[in-house]
Amino acid sequence: MKKIRVVELFAGVGGFRLGLNSASDEKVKYEHVWSSQWEPGASTQHASQIYTHQFGAKNHSCEDIQKVVENDFKQIPNHDLLVGGFPCQDYSVARTLSQAKGLQGKKGVLWWSIFNILDKKDKDASSFLMLENVDRLLKSPSGQRGRDFAVMLASLADLGYIVEWRVINAADYGLPQRRRRVFIMGYKNGTKIYNLIKKEKDIKNWISKNGVIATACPVKDGALNMNEFKIEGDLEKVSKNFSADKPTKSPFENSGVMIDRNVYTTKTAPDYKGKKILLKNIIIEDEKKIPEEYYIKKEDEKRWEYLKGGKKEARKSKNGFVYNYSEGPMAFPDSLDKPSRTIVTGEGGNSPSRFKHVIKTKSGRLRRLTPLELERLNMFPDNHTKTMQDGRVTPDVKRAFIMGNALVVGVIERLGKALASFI
Repeated sequence: MKKIRVVELFAGVGGFRLGLNSASDEKVKYEHVWSSQWEPGASTQHASQIYTHQFGAKNHSCEDIQKVVENDFKQIPNHDLLVGGFPCQDYSVARTLSQAKGLQGKKGVLWWSIFNILDKKDKDASSFLMLENVDRLLKSPSGQRGRDFAVMLASLADLGYIVEWRVINAADYGLPQRRRRVFIMGYKNGTKIYNLIKKEKDIKNWISKNGVIATACPVKDGALNMNEFKIEGDLEKVSKNFSADKPTKSPFENSGVMIDRNVYTTKTAPDYKGKKILLKNIIIEDEKKIPEEYYIKKEDEKRWEYLKGGKKEARKSKNGFVYNYSEGPMAFPDSLDKPSRTIVTGEGGNSPSRFKHVIKTKSGRLRRLTPLELERLNMFPDNHTKTMQDGRVTPDVKRAFIMGNALVVGVIERLGKALASFI
């Protein structure tokens, strides 16, 4: 059996680990050798506590990863695959454009922890990368579209990696949540996959059918309009000059490959005809098993309807400026015959909200989703987040927050199986 040693950064409650465990088989086994999860400013490290409750505390760090890299680097063992959903708050679509600070944001700089690990490991650096972020990353920041991703690609190229990426909506491949995220795969110089890409006569074939991501998540056949360009200059110049002449449009499409700083990027469309998991397939139907606090009070229904509805109204800013505000209507209640909308970190709590899920039960009552149902939408085991290592029960609001930050495990399983087949 081929063992692939995995280091999991920004581990959350273990979405990558669960997906890669499911992707392991009798030929290839993903073996986690070290993990890191630390939430800055949190008095209780809920996610880390849940992670260690599920997987054990051995070889797990609950420290600031930047400090680990700077002061205690030896604790990070050599490994074959580095994975992580590096913090995306600075790119999140939940923020306004003026707040999307990208790599300059407090959590955006954590990208450099990944870079520094690869750089310090040098010849022992990971052979493969599997990273995840919000799709806003491809066009961040708002004043210089695509700069942040260009800096990342250039820095990985300088370390000897070929990179491919794809924006994947989990629901497009039969999974229970409409969650769009960019998945980034890296292959180090000297690996079989690196050499395969180098030998590919037409890079369109790698993107559309031959590549790791295309194997995991197929796309439709057809002519691909490829945008090709090179990322020039040192990282400081890339940061200063990339997309400066066209600051409002990112050159990065939803799929692409970067080889020696040469970028090949195109739009692709998913190709899937299999079984689909819908919201109705994951909910708890027995209304008696739902705590009363999850049912919406009659007196609050109007407020819920207002927040979910379309609006065109005058509003006033803090400095007294009057502006016209508008937004389209949202489904209320949520359709049970579709995959769910994206879970957000504010999903918990009983206060009315535009973004929280609301479903109608068979008896006609309206209710929010429970933490267990949110776990199912991300394809985690039931009650995965319920208990912490110290034996305490995780608050429901925190469980919902954690699922808003998590990823859909089924996508990682698909990518893990595809990567294993190439290895």
